[in-house]
Amino acid sequence: MHQFLLPDLGEGLEEAEIVAWHVTEGDHVVADQPLVSVETDKAVVEVPSPRSGRIAHLFGAKGDIVKVGAPLVEFAEGLQADTGTVVGELDHADAKRETPRAPVEATHARPLQVLPAIRALARKLDVDLNLVHASGPDGTITRADVERAAKSLTEAGPAEPLRGMRRAMAQRMTAAHAEVAPASVTDEADIGSWQSAQDPTIRLVRAIAAACKAEPSLNAWYNSGASERRVVKRIDIGIAVDTEGGLIVPVLRNVGERDAPDLRAGLDRMRADAEARSIPQEELRGATITLSNFGMIGGRFASLIVVPPQVAIIGAGRIGPRVMAHEGQPAVRKVLPISLTFDHRVVTGGEAARFLMALRNDLERPS
Repeated sequence: MHQFLLPDLGEGLEEAEIVAWHVTEGDHVVADQPLVSVETDKAVVEVPSPRSGRIAHLFGAKGDIVKVGAPLVEFAEGLQADTGTVVGELDHADAKRETPRAPVEATHARPLQVLPAIRALARKLDVDLNLVHASGPDGTITRADVERAAKSLTEAGPAEPLRGMRRAMAQRMTAAHAEVAPASVTDEADIGSWQSAQDPTIRLVRAIAAACKAEPSLNAWYNSGASERRVVKRIDIGIAVDTEGGLIVPVLRNVGERDAPDLRAGLDRMRADAEARSIPQEELRGATITLSNFGMIGGRFASLIVVPPQVAIIGAGRIGPRVMAHEGQPAVRKVLPISLTFDHRVVTGGEAARFLMALRNDLERPS
C-alpha cells in the first residue's frame, strides 16, 4: 500500500476543503486522471493522480478540511510512495517571493479566573470562556456571566463554520494584519472632464500603471524574512472580486503594455471565471499591486489590507458630485475618491504621496 499526499497548492496555502471525489475505492486510475476537486481560498482545483493503479482507500469525505501533506489516496499496487507534488507549475521567481507567515498569538492580559463548577457549566452550554465578560470580583467569571453568554449565543443563531474561501481569507487577513505596518493616504480625483463613454475600471487600471511608472517603489514585493525588497518592472494588478463565496483576487497581467479594449476583455473573462470558481491557479499568483474597486458597491474611502509580499493596495470609492473649485470658480464636479494603503516598513510617506499624486493626475486627464 502506498499513499498519495495532498500536494502543495501554491501561494503558501496550508489546507483545502474536499468538494467532490471523482473516483471511488476499488477504481483503477491512470496517471493525470482527476482524483478529487478541492476548494482553496481562491479556486476549486482538480487534483490529478500522480500515477496509474488501483485505489484502495480514500481519506476524507465531501466537506472535510485536509492539510497539505496529509494522506489523500492510498494505492494498492505497483506504486512508490509519494511525498506530494505541486499542482500547477510554480516558477522560480514565484518560489523566491513567497514570504513566511508571521505567527499569530492569542494572549490574555491575565489568566481566566474560573471555578471548576463554572467551567463545567460552560462546557455544558457550549460557551467559550475566552469570549465571556467577567463581572465577578478580581475578574472572576460567574455563573450569571456564562448563562448570559449562552443566552446571547442562542439569540444570535447557530454558528456557521468558515469553509473554503472564507476560512482561508480569515487566516490570510489575520496573518497580513500581524505582519504589515499599514499606513493610508487619501485624495479625490476630479473626473468631471471624462468623456461619457469612459470605463471607470479601465481608467483606474491605466492610472495605476502610470503611477507605478512615476513611483516604482510601490510596485514591489517585500520578503520580511530576508529583509529584501524587489521592485518589479512589469505591472501585474490583482483585481479584488466580490463573490458569494468570498473575496477572490485574479491578476491582470502586464497592464502597462495593453490597450483599453484588451484590458476590458481580460477583466470580463476574469470576472466570469471568478464567479464560476474556475480560474487557473497561475492566474491567481504574482500580483505586484492590488486594486479594490469597492465604490461600485458603496463607500468613499477605506483603510485596506496589504497582503504580503505586495507593499500597496489602491481603493476606489463611490463616484459622486462634489462642490469644488474649477477654473477659479466654485462648481459641481464629478469626483472619484481614492485611497492608498501601503506597508510603511518599506514604503516612505513621500513615496506614497508621490504615487497618489501621479494616480490622481492621470485620472483627471479628459481621456
